[in-house]
Amino acid sequence: MTTDIGEGPHVRQLLGAYVLDALTAGETRGVAGHLQSCDRCAADYVEVAEAVSLLALLSEEDLLE
Repeated sequence: MTTDIGEGPHVRQLLGAYVLDALTAGETRGVAGHLQSCDRCAADYVEVAEAVSLLALLSEEDLLE
């Protein structure tokens, strides 16, 4: 595994936190930069962002079912 945030699985593993704005400023810059140059990760980002927006539509009762 590489330590470069823009290579390997690192960006994909950070997408959820990136969408939720839960990364450090450095991590955010690294992910944002990588997404500009990697179509595969950009597509994964769209899927994660869509899933997060759908979660906001759930009510507490939905989660208890």
